[in-house]
Amino acid sequence: MKTLQKTLLALAAGSLLTVGAQAAVTYGNGYTGQAYVGAKVGQFDLDVNGADDPTAYGIYGGYNFDPNFGIEAEYVGSDDADYRGGDIDAKSYGAYGTYRYQFPNTGLYAKGKLGVAKTEIEGDYTRSIGDTEIRTETYSDSDTSLAGGVGLGYSVNPNFSVEAEYDKLGSDADLMTVGAQLKF
Repeated sequence: MKTLQKTLLALAAGSLLTVGAQAAVTYGNGYTGQAYVGAKVGQFDLDVNGADDPTAYGIYGGYNFDPNFGIEAEYVGSDDADYRGGDIDAKSYGAYGTYRYQFPNTGLYAKGKLGVAKTEIEGDYTRSIGDTEIRTETYSDSDTSLAGGVGLGYSVNPNFSVEAEYDKLGSDADLMTVGAQLKF
């Protein structure tokens, strides 16, 4: 594993351990911090010529320090999509600060997030003339950059929410997902 991947995984694991340790902490405003884990599904929008957009699957976890501010870490991978007769896939690791705005008298909230993400895109296909294979071509791109997203969520009850998000992961990838999270 490369250093950034290890760092992001360590941050995520550390955040989740901190979440567990602080789960019962009550802040000065009477709010008790809340940890959550979730899963999401959607689609990468890749800016790669000749590539279809792969289906995305992800997991995430975070901690809300108060009703508005929190942290979140996520991993999103994909299945193989068509790339010039071959395959292409993508994956992303991210760590974010989050902000939620709760609409009054509803379970509806808006969410924004800003942080750092590493996105990797890999693909390959075989060039051929007629029935003769010439060579296998590959595409590979890895980008670590500032990333962010916006979303809309609905708290079904105090321990369960659903969300729809759009994330900008760098110059070559966007991500649109729907997901669900369990709060504890």
